Amino acid sequence: MRIGVSFIGAKPTGVVTRERMTEDASLAESIGFDSLWFFDALGRGMMLPDPLIALTVAALVTEHIEVGTCILQVPLRRPAELAQRVLTAQAATDGRFAFGVGAGSTRTDFTLTGVDFASRMQAMDESIQTMRKLWRGEQINGVSLHPPANVRGGPPLLIGSWSGAQWIPRAAREFDGWIASGARSSVSALHSGIEVFRREGGKRAIVTNIPCHLNAASEPLTDDGPFHVRCGESEGRERMARLAELGYDDAVFMVPDRDPKHLQRLRDLVT
Repeated sequence: MRIGVSFIGAKPTGVVTRERMTEDASLAESIGFDSLWFFDALGRGMMLPDPLIALTVAALVTEHIEVGTCILQVPLRRPAELAQRVLTAQAATDGRFAFGVGAGSTRTDFTLTGVDFASRMQAMDESIQTMRKLWRGEQINGVSLHPPANVRGGPPLLIGSWSGAQWIPRAAREFDGWIASGARSSVSALHSGIEVFRREGGKRAIVTNIPCHLNAASEPLTDDGPFHVRCGESEGRERMARLAELGYDDAVFMVPDRDPKHLQRLRDLVT
């Protein structure tokens, strides 16, 4: 199982500088994480960097680590404009970009942008279809983006769905993978979701947003609660082994700090 990391919750939060973005990327790669992920949030009480810009910066100061969004809220953007930005990020990351998308679940982000929250699922579906056509070089309203050969077709497209009866099967059949949430999906939902995904022929399954802290008091893992690694190292290895046994290909830690020693201990939970 591949192990990724996100620094969204690492203290201090809400700090957006060139140094922070480049240092985080270099640190993640030096520790040996397989991937680095960026979240999309607008109205959450603090500023987070634009995920496409942030992952492009990360790719420019690293050599091997995969960079991705988990997830980008598609309905908040105009599809043709987003399609162009995605192709640009794909070109800048030189094949290391995984595009995780979702409809969004936080109403304040939609309030801020003036987008209708209730119709977000339909908007995502329609926008994805538009972007895929533009990535293939097809025309929309008689106009094409003319994608060059190195990005034609777009990046791998992963569907974020915490427990969706509709979107998990579609992620398996129509897209390049599925992203579940450790923090938002219950342990039992992770069990049932991966069964559906594999039964429908799904390729890549990722659990993101995994809360973790190896220095905190151990907290139990219950079927109706979130999946987390707030426990000692021995128990943490057992929990990650259970996740791998379920059939997940990637796990993404939402780390509490930037301490290299703690990050290395987290990375070593899966060898």
